Amino acid sequence: QEQLAESGGGSVQAGGSLRLSCVVASRYTHSTYCLAWFRQVPGKEREGVATIAPYGSTTYADSVKGRFNITKENGKNSLYLQMNSLQPEDTAMYYCATARESVKCGQTWSIYNTWGQGTQVTVSS
Repeated sequence: QEQLAESGGGSVQAGGSLRLSCVVASRYTHSTYCLAWFRQVPGKEREGVATIAPYGSTTYADSVKGRFNITKENGKNSLYLQMNSLQPEDTAMYYCATARESVKCGQTWSIYNTWGQGTQVTVSS
């Protein structure tokens, strides 16, 4: 059984919106796990996009602040990323991730060590 499974990617024009979803194993909704979204472009390092702590506090990369919103529904074992005002530079494979951590969720991206398979987002100009 997959631990993390993303969906919702696709192709949109610049200015459009997409909502990514990630179904997570139930233990990742417990109070000892951070959840996050990352993205990666071929040939570049994986980039942190947004994090959400067990009790709901969030952090965002500067490049997406004001445009993206991370949320979760523990009862549905789901993590979401609402992406608005998409730009061509947002084109990437998007991954959900988790870390066994409850306090430092947004302080360092390197704590995340469990990943989904990814979902592709393509934004055309």
